Amino acid sequence: MHFHAPEGALGEEAYDGLLALLAEVTPVVEALPPDAALAEVRGAVRYFGHDPAELATLLRVRALARYGADCTIGIANNPTLARMVARDGPPGAVRTLPDGPDAVAGFMARKPVAALPGVGPATARALCAYGLDSVGRVAEAPLHTLERILGAAAGRRVHERARGIDPTPVTPDARARSMGAEHRFATDELDPDHRRRALLALADGLGARLRGSGQVAQGLKLTVRYADGSSSTRAKSFAEPTAHSPDLIAAAYALHAALALQRARVRAVTLRAERLRDGGAAAHQLSFDPADEKARRVEAVIDRARARFGPGVVGPAAALDRHDDVA
Repeated sequence: MHFHAPEGALGEEAYDGLLALLAEVTPVVEALPPDAALAEVRGAVRYFGHDPAELATLLRVRALARYGADCTIGIANNPTLARMVARDGPPGAVRTLPDGPDAVAGFMARKPVAALPGVGPATARALCAYGLDSVGRVAEAPLHTLERILGAAAGRRVHERARGIDPTPVTPDARARSMGAEHRFATDELDPDHRRRALLALADGLGARLRGSGQVAQGLKLTVRYADGSSSTRAKSFAEPTAHSPDLIAAAYALHAALALQRARVRAVTLRAERLRDGGAAAHQLSFDPADEKARRVEAVIDRARARFGPGVVGPAAALDRHDDVA
């Protein structure tokens, strides 16, 4: 399920409300920030006596009435197929993929390989270099061929997904234990330096919000959304929980570099600080590096300035768009 805000980006408050709306129908809801979710409705079908399409229509009406947000909902027998069905057409609809191998094979056959969830630009390029440019061709390729191209684990995963097989369960997660921020580019962004500046601003802002709320993060997740509607996600765990902006910025840069995007057309980037905990109860390894201590003192001064004069009063100079005029 994808949510569509009436004026572009969906705010966190609205997103949390939409997740709560889903929870009114089924307790098995997995958040996919910043604007999507998975829901397991087999139990809800038995409880309410309505089929999945009827429940989806009800959810769309409620989302529009309460939050002014439309939904695009894909209905299928596993998460991979549901995501692909939801993306198979214009936004704002309920789409159902019938069960059965023939229906699944027919739906998947002509899709570009990049349409498979979890297949980012680098993986797609590797497959296309061997002529495996469609999901149908990947499905027909021998497993050992995919393992040689992508590695054993990734090859098996792509082989299964191309055949419509996804044993991954919908896992309810604790939204309260995460905090995120998104940057949507005005045009599809090709320049990696522009993407890094956006990540710098997002990570710096996340650090300030974490420190302001007295929390630290144990991990960071980067989601990159592309012009064709597909996305890639990478995550990193910290050696110790942190709200220190340089730690978040370094992790964001490392996750971005790991995607090897090169000429990818990027529409939006999202950073999410995950597995949040109380900062007062978290252990911190003491450092004898005077530069680290100085950076933390400067960070505290910046936080006080932002609290007094607003979040935009000071920030990383490198986050400024170099095309902007500075007075």
